[in-house]
Amino acid sequence: MKRYVHVAALALAVLAPLAAQAPKGWKMRVDRSSAASDPDAPGDIKFVTEGSGFHATNPQAAVYWNPANTVSGNYTLKGTFTLVKPSSHTNYYGLVFGGSGLDGAQQSYLYFTVAQNGTWLIKSRNGDATPTISPKTPSDSVKKPGPDGTSTNTLEVRVGTDKVDFVVNGEVVHSEPKTGAMAKTDGIYGIRINHVLEVKIDGFGVSK
Repeated sequence: MKRYVHVAALALAVLAPLAAQAPKGWKMRVDRSSAASDPDAPGDIKFVTEGSGFHATNPQAAVYWNPANTVSGNYTLKGTFTLVKPSSHTNYYGLVFGGSGLDGAQQSYLYFTVAQNGTWLIKSRNGDATPTISPKTPSDSVKKPGPDGTSTNTLEVRVGTDKVDFVVNGEVVHSEPKTGAMAKTDGIYGIRINHVLEVKIDGFGVSK
């Protein structure tokens, strides 16, 4: 096994090196908001190793990936995401898969994310376009922050021969045929965290 979003408005994407304490080999691509009604928070992004997982602090939205982390065929991508504290408004975080050209103008990937309001979302990214594959949908499977302000959700993308299942905490919340935008599931896998979020990630990886 290899070790290892929803954005209201995107401005120029910025590629940035990760700090020395970040996971070796990982890259980051920042998507800055251009919406006056939904601004980024001040401060610098931090993506660091924490225990056997990662800890992301995102005043701005970003995608994180290691170019060595690629997968093809049938596979399951999985990660457990702990929201450290509620965001000031609804923001999404989760898994990236089927990626290519992530550090170029023609970046392409799919992403499956959840938010603190108990909804999930599936989108794709093609250059600057982010078409929706399945819209924000409420589900009892998505855990909302508890009294301590945290919530933990395990997300899975199960890529089969003819369909892709999207799973939250062991429950399939949606399935998509492997056609159209979902036809390309081979490629880089990683993590997407929207802005104004602090999230811990554990158990991130793929299995065949």
